[in-house]
Amino acid sequence: MPIGTITRRTALISAAAMFGATAFPRLGFSQEEKTIEAKTVYGRVAGRSEDGIAKFLGIPYGAPPTGALRFRAPTAPAAWSGVRDALKFGNPSFQVAGGEMGPNGNGRMPAPSEDCLYLNVWTPAADGKRRPVMFYNHGGGYMIGSGGATGQDGTNLARLYDVVVVESNHRLGLLGYLFLGDLADGDYAANAGMLDIQAALQWTRDNIENFGGDPDNIMVWGESGGGSKTAAIYTMPGAASLFQKASIESAAPLRFPTREQATERAQETLKWLGLTEAIDQLQDIPAARLLEAQEAGNARGLAPWGDPDPVPGFGSFVDGDVITQNPFADGVAEFSKTKPLICGTTRDETVFFASFGPKDVFAMDDAGLRERLSSTYQGDKLDGIIAAFRASRPDASPSQLYFAITTSAIWKDAVKIAEAKVEQGGAPVFMYHLGYHSPVTIPETDYPIGSPHAADINIKFANTDKNLDFYMYSDQSEERLATSAQMSALWAGFARTGVPHAEGVVDWPAYDLEKRPTMWLDAECRIVEDLDKAERLYWESTAS
Repeated sequence: MPIGTITRRTALISAAAMFGATAFPRLGFSQEEKTIEAKTVYGRVAGRSEDGIAKFLGIPYGAPPTGALRFRAPTAPAAWSGVRDALKFGNPSFQVAGGEMGPNGNGRMPAPSEDCLYLNVWTPAADGKRRPVMFYNHGGGYMIGSGGATGQDGTNLARLYDVVVVESNHRLGLLGYLFLGDLADGDYAANAGMLDIQAALQWTRDNIENFGGDPDNIMVWGESGGGSKTAAIYTMPGAASLFQKASIESAAPLRFPTREQATERAQETLKWLGLTEAIDQLQDIPAARLLEAQEAGNARGLAPWGDPDPVPGFGSFVDGDVITQNPFADGVAEFSKTKPLICGTTRDETVFFASFGPKDVFAMDDAGLRERLSSTYQGDKLDGIIAAFRASRPDASPSQLYFAITTSAIWKDAVKIAEAKVEQGGAPVFMYHLGYHSPVTIPETDYPIGSPHAADINIKFANTDKNLDFYMYSDQSEERLATSAQMSALWAGFARTGVPHAEGVVDWPAYDLEKRPTMWLDAECRIVEDLDKAERLYWESTAS
């Protein structure tokens, strides 16, 4: 067997040994829980040592952005004397509460709140050792989510790979991205939610050495909306000195809305609230009312890919100061030239989104395929795209073609990100495709989920033992465990060195415009040159 190549049998044995059949072993670590302290620039915190790592939860990195601080840039938290408990997750950003939040949730996190500027640290030890830092931006399309969700728990990553994991809560939706700077006097912030993330990164650089991390080796990464936030960080001059590498997962934001579009969104929101002539009253409106405005009409947010049309939702935008350019449509920010990048998607991204709607999409005929695609493509374009994908995937059913086409629209833009990074001529970019095909079926159908959007979260965090009650994460096959063993190791290797490498996994070459190598992540990882070449050429031929 060639050096650096992992066989299917080796991968399965490795995964079984590492993860067990359904859960992670304790790997010989003591089960005894004890309190452990660490120092921050604002005061000492007490975390908990358990499961072989130290957990510091709910550490404040900013003052509560409430009252007069609403819609303002984040400010430093007040210092404290004594030792502050960091034993429980802080409040998620104000949002429609999910299953893990609040008194009606499972008890993992408190209720969402405007007072949300808290972060969590998972570390092998608060010992001053300089370990790689993996700073994760949660997903949720800028509307929902938190840095305390079960699937992205940092315990296993920290324990298995000797890294430090940091995740923040930050303002979302209207409270994070309503832009008033061109409508009212005052120090209203642009991209306040992104400034929160920048402040959390600043906290990480200033404090993480006391938690066993290396302030000079910080990787920023995220999936979906978190991938879009990561692309924004990659494009923010104020964050340039705060991290060294990045990974954009299942999001391909080539461009963000403009300042003018963000202002138009704010005008529509103010009109809905009846405050076009009294903007200062926004400070006094209950957050619940603002959430109603956020959820009304077409204000529900912007997917982290594609163009806003006609008006964006609440999310990152090019304001000219905090975010100074489009992420990749106009080239890569010069200050990120030396920062290595990972970029990619799952094989069946849009299966996830369709699973929450009518189930007839999973059993379409040819007429149904044309009808569903006709909202995006008409006439010759509709005929052309169906013909192109039928030629490249001759055995696909109409439903499979639909998901291939809609997912490929995301993948093609991920490729454009990689191309822009290659053309910049600086640090390398590494392309991946999560190809593991889960046989678990969508409820009420016989359609397998394959590799849908968000499937990578538990896999890359080595959390295949979590969220087993949700069908998308219930798969406990040896193949999925092997995929997780490899993906999590590769990402931890990238955090350590800037090159995604793991023992026993085929070497992952940087992307180039000749061979276009892509890592196919599966039970047996492999390198594919110019993945789906015919489809890439089709998109290039139709680009306007």
